[in-house]
Amino acid sequence: MKQNQHILISACLLGNKVRYDGSDLLLEHPLIKHWAKQAKLISICPEVAGGMSTPRSPAEINKGDGNSVLKQKARVMNIKNQDVTQFFVEGANKALELAQQNNCVAAILTERSPSCGSHQVYDGSFSGKKIKGKGVTSALLEQHGIKVFNQNQLEELADYLSNMT
Repeated sequence: MKQNQHILISACLLGNKVRYDGSDLLLEHPLIKHWAKQAKLISICPEVAGGMSTPRSPAEINKGDGNSVLKQKARVMNIKNQDVTQFFVEGANKALELAQQNNCVAAILTERSPSCGSHQVYDGSFSGKKIKGKGVTSALLEQHGIKVFNQNQLEELADYLSNMT
């Protein structure tokens, strides 16, 4: 990875208690420690950046994924049946802006999140059923050429970065 290139990362993966339930998903991995030591990681929680509180009601994308939300063909609803789409779109836009300002070439985002999922999201039924798809932030980042990896793909990310030179 070149000196001025960075990686956007979900704040919860760095131990920040910003998840919907007030918890984190601290990711202790040698690659994370290496990138942190090199000051390559740029942290954000798109949902908090979009104006949501911690804790907050669980939310899922109803009838689609992040790409559908960005096309205004699906909505993000919380478990109380409140439409929270605007917070997710705003957070995705802020994440993209931060990534672009910091020359982020990739992102490590939390799988299955309605913001950050890169391969799977929940189906909107709050039943635990997962579907193939991306969260709102993941979809927006990828539309702008920033490759998204989840917390289980750090070696793939390292390979991707080493092949960029």
